Amino acid sequence: MKLLIINGPNLNLLGLREPAIYGSQSYAALCEKLKIWAKELGHEIEIFQSNHEGVIVDEIQWAYGKFDGIVINPAAYTHTSVAILDALKAVAIPTVEVHLSDISTREAFRQFSYVSLVAKKTICGKGFDGYREAMEYFTQETPS
Repeated sequence: MKLLIINGPNLNLLGLREPAIYGSQSYAALCEKLKIWAKELGHEIEIFQSNHEGVIVDEIQWAYGKFDGIVINPAAYTHTSVAILDALKAVAIPTVEVHLSDISTREAFRQFSYVSLVAKKTICGKGFDGYREAMEYFTQETPS
C-alpha cells in the first residue's frame, strides 16, 4: 500500500520543542523509524512536513489518485483548520490521524480535532509508536 505521511507545523523541531510533551527524539529520528516500519509492513511511503497550512492542503490535493492512504499529524492545525478537513474530504483518501501527545488531556483548545471528523481512526498519546499503529491500520484494514 502506498501511504503519504503528513506532518504539520513545528514537528520539524522535535527534540527541541517541549521534550516533556513531545519527547527528546528528533524529526530525523521519526523519519528513519517511519522508513523502517514501512519496510517491515510492506508499505511504500512518502514523508512530508510543512509549517504552512496552504502547502499542506496542496499536498493533500496532490495525493489524489497517487496514494492509498494518508497518515496525518496536523499538529496545531488539528484544532483550527477547516481547510485541511475540507481537502481530506474532497480527495476521500482513507486517513488516520496521529498525535504524539494525548490531546484529550491537554489544554481545552487542543481537545477538538477537525481532522477527526473525517479520519478512519485517531491515535493519541503513543509518541512515535502512534505512527506505526497508523501504518498497521492500513496493513490490517481495507480502507474504503
